[in-house]
Amino acid sequence: MSSSIVITLIVGLIIILLFVGAPVKPMKFIGQATVKLGIGILFLFFFNVFGGMLGLHIPINLFTAVVSGFLGLFGLASLAAIHLFIL
Repeated sequence: MSSSIVITLIVGLIIILLFVGAPVKPMKFIGQATVKLGIGILFLFFFNVFGGMLGLHIPINLFTAVVSGFLGLFGLASLAAIHLFIL
């Protein structure tokens, strides 16, 4: 499929969504999940900055970002405990 067909389909879908309206609940869920994922990445970044002084490092990947984003500080603490006691 050529790129012009793909772009035409995407533009057509956007125009249809503008007239019909996007479904509210799935868009709200996707927005909240994206915000929580971003918060999880920020938690991990600041933990790595301050934990680096103590020799602690949690890699920033999709799994750790989801755990720290959806569980908050308790998720970050559990990841740190796993790093200290298991790994």
